[in-house]
Amino acid sequence: MGSQPERAVVRAAAIAAVLLTGACSHLHWPWHRRPPPPPPPVHELDVSGAAAADAFPQSWKRNTLVVDLSAAAGSGGVTLKPVEGTTWPVRIAFRVTPGSIGVLEVRAAQRVDLPISATPGKPIDLELAPGVYTAQSPDMKVSWGPQAPVP
Repeated sequence: MGSQPERAVVRAAAIAAVLLTGACSHLHWPWHRRPPPPPPPVHELDVSGAAAADAFPQSWKRNTLVVDLSAAAGSGGVTLKPVEGTTWPVRIAFRVTPGSIGVLEVRAAQRVDLPISATPGKPIDLELAPGVYTAQSPDMKVSWGPQAPVP
């Protein structure tokens, strides 16, 4: 075993290393990366209906307009229209939170029901298939509610 002064020096050095590591751990480690900032909000579609338009922000994810419905719960619905003087985005997706709603119904040129997992989880993006809406679609009705019981 080492002498008393040697152990004290080793112990002091270990404590200093722990304190310095803890103080700087979130600032300078090369493998630590901050998460990317959220995409900036945009206003591509007018939202009307029972819910407030501010409750469902819109943003771009590459070339897809994402309408964030992750705050939706229970039952409800909105109507979407392109901002006056513009056209529909080429791609539209809806961000939903599994477990908060059971099904998302979209009605425009076609009607589509998008079932959502009942198991609570992180928000997911559901992209609409081509043809669900067209450039001639006057509006898009989006409603949500519990999953329909299976007969």
